[in-house]
Parts: sequence; C-alpha cells; structure tokens
Amino acid sequence: MIGLRTRRARPPRPVPAGSAAIEVRGLGAERGARAVLTGVDLTVRAGEVLALVGPNGAGKSTLLGAIGGDVACTGDISVDGAPLAAWSHAELAMRRAILLQRQTVSFPFTVAQVVAMGRAPWAGTPLEDDDEAAVAEAMRQTDTAAFAHRPYPRLSGGEQARVALARVLAQRTGALLLDEPTAALDLHHQEMVFGVVRERAAAGAAAVVVVHDLGLAAAHADRVAVLAEGRLAACGPPGEVLTAALLSDVYRHDVEVVPHPRTGRPLILPHRPA
Repeated sequence: MIGLRTRRARPPRPVPAGSAAIEVRGLGAERGARAVLTGVDLTVRAGEVLALVGPNGAGKSTLLGAIGGDVACTGDISVDGAPLAAWSHAELAMRRAILLQRQTVSFPFTVAQVVAMGRAPWAGTPLEDDDEAAVAEAMRQTDTAAFAHRPYPRLSGGEQARVALARVLAQRTGALLLDEPTAALDLHHQEMVFGVVRERAAAGAAAVVVVHDLGLAAAHADRVAVLAEGRLAACGPPGEVLTAALLSDVYRHDVEVVPHPRTGRPLILPHRPA
C-alpha cells in the first residue's frame, strides 16, 4: 500500500552486567478459570543464572512463557528496558531465545539445519555474517557436531534435547529462557549444559532456567526463585533460599540440606526411612 512503511527492527543495546535485563511486576496468569500465577515480582540481571524451581504445577513453565511473550498474562514485563508490547516479534527474537520442554520437527531436517534456524532473527542484518560461526560454536558447546548431518527425527531424546539447546545458543541473544534443558540428559550432559549456560552468563547474558533437580540449581545458579502454588515463595542465593524448612513445606516432603564438603553449596537430600 502506498505510504505504508514497516518500521525497521531495532537491534538490542548492550546491558551492563548486574543491571536489570528482565523485570516482572505483579504477574498473573490463568488457565481456564484457575489462577496459575498470582502477583509474581521478579528481576533477572545481566550476567546471572536464575533457576526457577518448585513442584509440578507451581507455575514455572507458565512464568517462563510469559517472560518470553508466549503466554497471555496480566501485570508488567519488560525486556531490554521496554515493555514486551513495545517490541515486534523480530525485535523480541533478537533479545531473548526460548527453549521449550517439547520440541517438534516434523520434516527430516538435518541437525545442522535445525541449529541454523536459530539464526533467523538476524537475517538481513549485519550479524547475518556471523551465522556460520554461531552455528559451529553452538554445536561444539552442545557436543552435537559429530552428527551434524543426521536427520533430527532419527536422534535419541537426549540428542534432540542438545540440538534444541544448540539452536537457542546459536540465536545469540542477551537473554536465555530454558525450560528443563537437562530433563532428558545423562549426568555428563547435564553438567555440560549448565557449564555452557554459566559461560553465556559470564559473557553478559541473563539466563532463566527451569529445573527440577534442586542439586543442579544449588550448584550452578547465582539465585534461585522458588515457586509454590503460583506464587513466589522465595528468591535469593542458593545458600539462603534452599533451606530444609522452606523446601519441606513447598514440596510437602521432609528434606535435609547439608553443605557440600568442598564448595559449601547446599546438597538437598529427601528424607528416607533408614
């Protein structure tokens, strides 16, 4: 149409380490007639790993989806200093990358092709020149380069999970939103995932990770947000938040918390009869 112009996507600005990359205020969400989240306030800072933990149904995935702009909600969410609604879909994709619990790829794309999909937000921008390097680095970090040419649907569940993470890493955004990235992985690859996430945080990214394994959260997160029945029960450093009293109450199961003999970080153990 004559006279109609499309606004050019605004690239993200650098966010200084320690400053707010994502802010959530008074967040609420419903599923049907049931409140899933109520009055959640949360700040995620550039350069930190924030773990979201809590029992099934606590609202962790809903909170992550709301932050990413994929779940309808009430309240205020800002990313890169502006409300979510201020960004176009392309601009939002330049600022945050989301890893969902379930990844569906129906066509027989190769692993390399799936990872390269993460570069879509940068098409037509100067950063498009980084596509090849970004894909190669992401596959190296996730230990997926060895099967780059295999069809994605033929991979095991754990291999698919690592490829999905590689796609998100290749996007190279300032915020990573990861929903249970270690759920299908063995011990080695669980530690690998958090090692990569910590590297990205050290480089300035803000990372929000939903994780069920409290031991992983305690070992790798800078802060832990504990959700219970759609509300934020506590948020802070692992040593302050992951207490026996709070976790026993939230999970409705007696737990013991002891310091790791070398790192001092909390070790969370469910109470079991002798």
